[in-house]
Amino acid sequence: MKSAEKIVVTPSAYAYPLLIKQLLHTPLAIAPDQEIVYADQLRYTYRDFHGRVQRFGGLIDRLHLEGETIAVMDWDSHRYLEAFFAVPMSGSVLQTVNIRLAPDQILYTLNHAKARAVFVNAEFLPVLKAIRDKLETVHTFVLLSDDAQAAVPDGFAGEYEALLAASPARFDFPDFDENTRATTFYTTGTTGLPKGVYFSHRQLVLHTMSLLGIMGIAPQQGSFHRDDVYMPLTPMFHVHAWGFPYAATLAGVKQVYPGRYVPDTLIKLIETEKVTFSHCVPTIMHMLLSSPAAEKADLKGWKVIVGGSALPTALAKAALERGIDIFTGYGMSETCPILSLAHVETADLGDDDTAVRTKTGRPNLLVDLRTVTPEMTDLPHDGKSVGEVVVRAPWLTQGYLDNPVASESLWQGGWLHTQDIGHIDARGYLQVTDRIKDVIKTGGEWVSSLEIEDIIGRHPAVAEVAVIGVKDEKWGERPLAMIVLKPGQSADAAAIAAHVKAYAEQGHISKYGVPDQIRFVDSLARTSVGKLNKRAMREALS
Repeated sequence: MKSAEKIVVTPSAYAYPLLIKQLLHTPLAIAPDQEIVYADQLRYTYRDFHGRVQRFGGLIDRLHLEGETIAVMDWDSHRYLEAFFAVPMSGSVLQTVNIRLAPDQILYTLNHAKARAVFVNAEFLPVLKAIRDKLETVHTFVLLSDDAQAAVPDGFAGEYEALLAASPARFDFPDFDENTRATTFYTTGTTGLPKGVYFSHRQLVLHTMSLLGIMGIAPQQGSFHRDDVYMPLTPMFHVHAWGFPYAATLAGVKQVYPGRYVPDTLIKLIETEKVTFSHCVPTIMHMLLSSPAAEKADLKGWKVIVGGSALPTALAKAALERGIDIFTGYGMSETCPILSLAHVETADLGDDDTAVRTKTGRPNLLVDLRTVTPEMTDLPHDGKSVGEVVVRAPWLTQGYLDNPVASESLWQGGWLHTQDIGHIDARGYLQVTDRIKDVIKTGGEWVSSLEIEDIIGRHPAVAEVAVIGVKDEKWGERPLAMIVLKPGQSADAAAIAAHVKAYAEQGHISKYGVPDQIRFVDSLARTSVGKLNKRAMREALS
């Protein structure tokens, strides 16, 4: 075969590297006066935002942090958005610190990432104080505070707003290789220590464009456009808030950052700022719909992607009844994260489209997604042949930071292994049926804990449910259900078992899926990002 011919590059041609700074050209050209809002504290324009990003670049230069890892510990704020841009645009690496981790875990992630600076919200100073003398590489601290008069702790370079004000009004961000690392953060909820995942400028730009592309071609349901008002309900420390702050900025839409997630505040912002687009885990949606503040709120037309855990049918129906355009998004920390979205085709929209909205979804643009056997043989798209979900896309993490063994396991055979199992139907919709480690083998059959959870969640008295497998001498494993009841509602184990049995008799689930053990609890164990922590549940029962 004749070798492929490369294009001829004129010496004066500009190569246009895919850098995060390039995401600012469009909004500054088409929407410079559009608003960015921080709770009830502040509102400014994209033009102002750009000026502050430039000052932030000058601050990084003045603190000699170019090329270093800069960690941020903050609630969702305009400051965080500025860090999303200024830090990687300077050639430095942004580490988004999971503030919900235990202090020792935060310490580990900062040391492992070799952070040189920490920009920390005043609310997290007690955490920093507890670990400060054990930090191995950090030499610079900057205070973040809503109070401009807040006292700056000893040893800090200063307070963020004052430091910005003292920085040059203009800073020229350099060009460099688009494969330069832009961000690092740490996965949790798995065995062992947190693992660092990382993404390049090129990956983040491509992921941003794919998000706008997949939602831009949605004809009706789940679209995202310039008239939308965006507010994240997934923390900015978690997978860049699923990448949407970058997408919203490139689109030039109004953005609202809520600070700490307090139900009354969130509902008020949705109404007063006319928020139309968000994303969250099921726990947050359940919290909001159960909030007294939401009872009289007008939520009609609010579009919400739910991910992190399966979207229960009952929760989807409750949201739809309030006029919320709710649907599933799927991905993981290692995938930047969006791999698929459960968009509903126009012809399928109607009173009974919940089954589509709760699917795992169709692949995002440029995503090559397969379900395979352990031998990596493709399974038919028949909606029932179950195998592991493996993927390729331009924005998947290329490994775990300084962890070559785990990196090779993640990428075994040249495909990223999600550790999720599922099936794909004839129309291309993926349905994840379980995590490999959570599927239950009982009576010689594989039973999906997610399917049992969805069925139990349809009982009118059930607020939340988790199903895990427990050892059984006769059957190998049996499902055990832990249930949180709705306030003022009652049900006993026999009623729940009968409810599940009815679905089994109708052929929706194997008879082996009817739980032998049903426990009613006040709350369910969760990870730091709100996912059900089944590992912790199993350990508590062992």
